[in-house]
Amino acid sequence: MNHPPRVPWGTFPDVIILAAEPVVKGHREYAKAKSGDLGAARALVAELVSQDRLEAVGSLLLGDSGQHGSPTLVSAHAYERDGVNEIPIALAALLGTRLGLPTEATVVQANLVSHTGASGYGRLARQACFSGELQPGREYVLVDDFVGQGGTLANLRGWIHHVGGKVIGATVLTGKKHSARLSPSKEQLDALRQRHGIEFEQWWRDQFGHSFDCLTQSEARYLERSPDADTIRNRLAAAKQEGDLRGNQGYGCDRGRTSIG
Repeated sequence: MNHPPRVPWGTFPDVIILAAEPVVKGHREYAKAKSGDLGAARALVAELVSQDRLEAVGSLLLGDSGQHGSPTLVSAHAYERDGVNEIPIALAALLGTRLGLPTEATVVQANLVSHTGASGYGRLARQACFSGELQPGREYVLVDDFVGQGGTLANLRGWIHHVGGKVIGATVLTGKKHSARLSPSKEQLDALRQRHGIEFEQWWRDQFGHSFDCLTQSEARYLERSPDADTIRNRLAAAKQEGDLRGNQGYGCDRGRTSIG
């Protein structure tokens, strides 16, 4: 089995969330934007990205002293059940225009994972994989429509590092406030390891290709609050089977699809 690559978080900054979730999901253009209407996606982000949030993104990405130079905004074309989700690419284009930053449009999510409305176990079991062409040595900023558990951002970041780039930050149109912090705290990791044991972390590494240090804060919290290791194993297996029955391909990745331009 091939695993989506991940790397430890270090001092990765919190994700910048641009708009409140009820406002975004209640917007008249949201459903059309999620299912392939690029015009609807452009209208959605243009209306909901305020000037103060735009300035927050600029401060993070450009740095107070411009130490990051001109990072590239990267969003992934992701296939949803009803079509291609156009929100990430529309958001990247808007931010690129307003902040004067380049965008990268060749990256695609290479599998269907059906995360919208999925349980935490479903998101963990059906991992997103990516392919495309990136420039070696460049700095990138992740752009997506939503952050929940943060696994998609973690996998996109891991893939970019795997093929020679560096991710310096991330921003999304909306998401849970508590999900903005992707890097798990030492206390959260200690609690997870204490609850489920060293053997479970080794099982996790065998299944997913990384240790708990590469989990997001929300993923670590979700696993730590699960009753026991056997429950986690059983529910992940059931979620994977459910995805297989739907025709999803979300649990293994072909790293041979990755490349650097």
